[in-house]
Amino acid sequence: MPAPAGSGRPVNLALFTHPACLRHDPGAGHPEAPARLAAVLEALNLAFPQLPWQEAPAASREQIERAHSPALFEALLGHPVHGRRQIDADTAMSESSAEAALRAAGAVVAGIDAVMAGRARRAFCAVRPPGHHATRGEAMGFCLFNSVAVGARHALQHHGLQRVAVVDFDVHHGNGTQDILWDTPGSLYISSHQAPLYPGTGARSETGGAGRCLNLPLSAGCPSAEFRDAWRREVLPQLDAFRPQLILVSAGFDAHRLDPLASVDLDTGDYAWLTLELVDIAERHAHGRLVSALEGGYSLTALRECSVAHVGALQ
Repeated sequence: MPAPAGSGRPVNLALFTHPACLRHDPGAGHPEAPARLAAVLEALNLAFPQLPWQEAPAASREQIERAHSPALFEALLGHPVHGRRQIDADTAMSESSAEAALRAAGAVVAGIDAVMAGRARRAFCAVRPPGHHATRGEAMGFCLFNSVAVGARHALQHHGLQRVAVVDFDVHHGNGTQDILWDTPGSLYISSHQAPLYPGTGARSETGGAGRCLNLPLSAGCPSAEFRDAWRREVLPQLDAFRPQLILVSAGFDAHRLDPLASVDLDTGDYAWLTLELVDIAERHAHGRLVSALEGGYSLTALRECSVAHVGALQ
């Protein structure tokens, strides 16, 4: 666990995590292993020893239920887990998973509260389990609660923002975030992802109801130049035109060429480039406010490199 934050002075970038996120154990051999977060924390501590860490609070039931059904909350947290509980073929809970999921969502909420209060300009949440596949009523795809969607609803409802953008560059489509924000006024959901790939959603034709949705499917083997060109032409102008008052990022690093679960051909520099583009838009429209949360990424080497590049660009 990193050292805690020191003074209460405003910071340019706040980092949130919690030891419970390391204790979530979906089972031996599972790709979403505790070693993922351990690698990220180690890399960030080595690269940025001066950055303050804060302990993520647990999200409240009220905060979770802004994005999820009471039935899902009860299904995941209503009964203690002894040993391991299998949710679906890919998703499991251990004894610490409930707290980890609450802390992961709570980190995003706390990051939003920090940037809205001016205590930090931006925040990165080094947490797990990931969240962007969890729909309003279903945990799936390694995900229990959808931390970023909980944060988006918190920003809109608690802080009264009128325009909140969620940018998701995980290699898998965030079907859960799209589901939760589909009819949410004031939201914009943007996702670039390999297609076809799990979970099979995210076609260009999928557009939101009261909210807005922009999907950018990428072909297998998509190289850096094609990825950047697509973002420049199709995505960044629409994000800029939306004039977000807050940008939330689902930061999955599994489109990296080293990742074993996908086949997009990005490198570490692509994540630094895209992060800088998002920071630039946040500076123009949101007083710099941007909160990012770790999603996927299953090469430990790529996770180390990309998390350092991402956090460096956030500064």
